[in-house]
Amino acid sequence: MGKKSIKENKNIYQLCREKCELTRQRASEEMIYISDDRIEKIESEKSLPHPDEILAMAECYKAPELCNYFCANECPIGQRSVTEVKVQDLSQIILEMIASLNAMNKEKERLIEITADGEITDDELRDFNNIKEQLSRISVSIETLKLWVDKTIADGRLDTSISFKRDC
Repeated sequence: MGKKSIKENKNIYQLCREKCELTRQRASEEMIYISDDRIEKIESEKSLPHPDEILAMAECYKAPELCNYFCANECPIGQRSVTEVKVQDLSQIILEMIASLNAMNKEKERLIEITADGEITDDELRDFNNIKEQLSRISVSIETLKLWVDKTIADGRLDTSISFKRDC
């Protein structure tokens, strides 16, 4: 059995591995192609992980949030376009989503007014930016819900073998 780390500032990769009670060596064996030395370099931030390594860690550690974290914080492309989302309780996600949808519903008529002529004039720009922010909040709520589903599946708390039939 490997020794327990006493390092204080652990990164997300080490925290997720330790939450699964895996040593670097055992994690390496489960992921097959990532050596324990490579895991150590990633966890000590001597090297950035590669996307394929993130996918392997996310599956091995049952931590799909690693993918979002990597894209939002370490991938140069993702840093420009991906918002980091955190795992939250389902009720909190749904309440935030409903609040965002309700706010957007109030702005629907204004969005139609602004975009009907195909142009956004200077006097419409402030309202348009506010609407854009509301849409961003909805997008984050959706991504958070997707992460919740992925995490719930990874934890074995959602049975994916059950299929739902569409009502006709």
